[in-house]
Amino acid sequence: MDNLQNFRRTHYCGDLRPAQAGETISVCGWVQRQRDKGALIFVDLRDRTGILQLTFDDGTAPEVFEKAKSLRSEYVVAATGLLKEREAKTDKIPTGGVELYVTELRLLAKAETPPFAIEEDSQVNDMLRLKYRYLDLRRPDMQRAIAIRHKISKICRDYFDENGFLEIETPMLTKSTPEGARDYLVPSRVHPGKFYALPQSPQQYKQLLMLSGFDRYFQIVRCFRDEDLRADRQPEFTQIDLEMSFVNEDDVMSIQEGFLQRVFKEVLNVDVQTPFQRLPWREAMDRFGSDKPDLRFGFELQDISDLVKDCGFQVFSGPVAAGGTVRLINVNGHAGDFPRKKIDKLAEFVKTYQAKGLAWARLHNGEMTSSYAKFLTEEENKAILERANAKDGDLVLICGDAKEEVVFAALGALRCEVARQLDLLKKDDYKFLWVTQFPMFEFSEEENRYVAMHHPFTAPMDEDFDKLESDKKNCRAKAYDIVLNGTELGGGSIRISVPEVQQAMFRALGFTEEDAQARFGHLINAFKFGAPPHGGLAYGLDRLVMLMTGADSIRDVIAFPKVQNASEPMTQCPDVVDQKQLDELSIAVALVEEES
Repeated sequence: MDNLQNFRRTHYCGDLRPAQAGETISVCGWVQRQRDKGALIFVDLRDRTGILQLTFDDGTAPEVFEKAKSLRSEYVVAATGLLKEREAKTDKIPTGGVELYVTELRLLAKAETPPFAIEEDSQVNDMLRLKYRYLDLRRPDMQRAIAIRHKISKICRDYFDENGFLEIETPMLTKSTPEGARDYLVPSRVHPGKFYALPQSPQQYKQLLMLSGFDRYFQIVRCFRDEDLRADRQPEFTQIDLEMSFVNEDDVMSIQEGFLQRVFKEVLNVDVQTPFQRLPWREAMDRFGSDKPDLRFGFELQDISDLVKDCGFQVFSGPVAAGGTVRLINVNGHAGDFPRKKIDKLAEFVKTYQAKGLAWARLHNGEMTSSYAKFLTEEENKAILERANAKDGDLVLICGDAKEEVVFAALGALRCEVARQLDLLKKDDYKFLWVTQFPMFEFSEEENRYVAMHHPFTAPMDEDFDKLESDKKNCRAKAYDIVLNGTELGGGSIRISVPEVQQAMFRALGFTEEDAQARFGHLINAFKFGAPPHGGLAYGLDRLVMLMTGADSIRDVIAFPKVQNASEPMTQCPDVVDQKQLDELSIAVALVEEES
């Protein structure tokens, strides 16, 4: 085996072009493949920038040629030689116009045959990829994703620095103040029986920084939440976190739009138009059934509760009578794409969102077929089609329920599923919007009480302050989410800065003064010394990178992600620890059996 003594890399493989032909070049990397043609050997050498062809022929020194014959995939090598233009150029790779005629070859490490091919878009089982993540990360598409993530982070730091923000680190070991997701707890050896929490966000610290006079803060920060995972969630994730003093919602939104405009231009060369569209939460729900609507297509919801409340069809009139709603979407112009079997599958789809079923009307080739028309009068049928603005070629899908949220969830998901089946979700079509005026509270069936929809430090709308304790259902917040193509990129709010308002918020959440002091006394006490008006926002960096790279999951833009059960197949964490460590932490393990 050789070493790198007296060897110096001069170039990365993917950077070489015909303009550098005639130069002596030194490169390093992994063997993608070796092709032995007898008197001619070609080796594709790969590093994180791309692939370069190494060539060995009758002019190559015999010992170098023999070493080239021994090379196999994923061997680690270093090579020096003369860069030449290819006679037979290829446009399949950026370096397809050149090849390196090797004069010196060093074999630095041999490799076993990998469990899967190290190649672009390798169709490999996810668990196998994650078990051998260090190999998976060698693949060009993964290398690009991680490189783009780096570039986005750099632009972030440059942009916020240029706009007067200071990057300030906040603690990783914090106080547990559970209100929302579960905390990850860390036992203290020095204080037996007491625990730190890993931060779900730097929320309280960044507000304290505003009180400290640092009027513009940002941080690219790790956060931790012990919650069930999805494609766009991990137990540990990265936020672009920021806070500003002496601002209103417009100020916060404007600075974020500038950042997104810049990052999309510099990374993707995409021109993002500002200002972004804004939708109050209620309008977003009424039109799209979602507080993170995808604007790349139509199929908006229409309320027909007033048209069917007195009809003889209990499936429609029943939900209205129970205080619920009946709504529809019109899949305009696509009736021909949805025969009866496909419609039946859509009916099964909405049941996963607790909907009881799906009524439909299909207008195709001058004929109408329907699951509900025979139960309604001619006038009622006509009114529904008019409300839907239905024409020949349209498919009308209707859902009703006694709970409004069920209809929103079902139809909101259904319009996206229909768009997916029709291939309308173009990954290079970027539709941004702000969703504003969120409800201050949402009712938790599990806890049987109102909880903060965002967090307890969000300020109410000025005109809704009197509803904070008396009318929680209709109290709106100065909260806003930035949404891109149906994905929440981040969320923020104007914060409460008046102690009396904060105390009222705690009372609204059911906290006694003692509870509030025990949990948030550090913040309450700080507010007594003069808090500036402030607000901020936090982006999910992982989600932003996912959308900008066209990845299907944030796992594809995180170097070492977790899987569905919050474990990591490569290192097999979490794992047991030895008894000595537990004893030092004053911890006794008692496993609780789950009830079947």
